[in-house]
Amino acid sequence: MPSSAIIPAHAKAVIFDAYGTLFDVHSAVARHMAEVGPDAARFSEIWRAKQLEYSWVLSLASRYEPFWTLTEKALDYAFARFPQIDRSVRPLLLEAYRTLDAYPEVRPTLSALRVQGLRTGILSNGDPGMLNAAVASAGLADDFDAILSVDSAQVFKTSPRTYELVLQALPVAPNEVVFVSSNRWDIAGAAAFGFTPVWVNRLGLPEEYSDLPPQAVVSSLGELV
Repeated sequence: MPSSAIIPAHAKAVIFDAYGTLFDVHSAVARHMAEVGPDAARFSEIWRAKQLEYSWVLSLASRYEPFWTLTEKALDYAFARFPQIDRSVRPLLLEAYRTLDAYPEVRPTLSALRVQGLRTGILSNGDPGMLNAAVASAGLADDFDAILSVDSAQVFKTSPRTYELVLQALPVAPNEVVFVSSNRWDIAGAAAFGFTPVWVNRLGLPEEYSDLPPQAVVSSLGELV
C-alpha cells in the first residue's frame, strides 16, 4: 500500500509527464552553452515555449504533427529570434534534446513507488522515438509499466483523449491514477479528466487554473515517497 501522505491509499498507478517533469528540457542548451553564447537561457525558454504553443494551436485546429517535428520548428523559430547564434549548433542541440538529463531524484522515486506496489508510467506529448531515446539514455527502461505517447491519439494534451490512453493501457479507473507533472496546464487537464494530480512546482510559480487544482504541490519528485 502507498505510504506517502501525498499518494492516496486507493491509488494503483502513478503516471508522469516526461518533459520538464522527468527530464530537464533546458539541459540540451546547457550542454552547449559555450556555442550558444550569452543568450542561452532566453534561447532555451523560447524554444520550449514555441514547442508547446505549436502543440496547442494544432490541437485546437484539429491538426497533428509529431512532437519531434514541432521541436525542430520551435528550434528554428528560436534561431530566427536570435540570428547572432550560429546555426551550426542546431544538430548538436537536437541530438541533446533526444537524450535530455533526467532529474537526479527520478530513479530513486520510481524505485520507491514500485516497492510500494504502484504501477508507474509516462504519458507525454513526445512521440515514441523521442520517449524511447530519452528513457534509454537515462537508464530508466525497466522502471515503467507503460510509456505512452499522445501520438496514439493524434492530439496533444490537454485533450481528454490523451489522458484516456492511461486507462486503455492499465487496469485502473481515473480516481486510481496519480498524475504528476511540472506543467500547471497539464495538471489542469488531468484534474478535469478525473485523475489525482500532483504539481511539481520546482520554480515556485504562482497558482493558476484555480477551478482545476492539484491534489498536492511539491517542489521535487522525491516528496512523493
